[in-house]
Amino acid sequence: MFDFENLEVYKKAKAFNSVVGKMILTNPSLDGTTKNQLRRASLSIVLNIAEGTSRFSKADRKNFCVVARCSAFECVAVLDILKDDGVLAPDLFTTLYKQAEEISKMLFAMIKNLES
Repeated sequence: MFDFENLEVYKKAKAFNSVVGKMILTNPSLDGTTKNQLRRASLSIVLNIAEGTSRFSKADRKNFCVVARCSAFECVAVLDILKDDGVLAPDLFTTLYKQAEEISKMLFAMIKNLES
């Protein structure tokens, strides 16, 4: 087993990515560019958490956590636009927003821990 597989933030990021894939990216009314951007951003959270655990220095691990957190912010911005455009139901937006916020807070804690 790889270290990242035990991280709760990794598990939550995978769940978020799964919901994004199943509930949003399958929407036929969503344009290809937005689908691609959201797919890449949600996947980036998961992949950067995983890759960061392979790094030896705290600074390197921290940088991957920062990138993962930035990708979570990017997802929220895309989801917010989709909500405003009427493509995403407000209740699904709220659910995904809360998931992304929890992931962001967990990553922030990891970043702060890696600074000390």
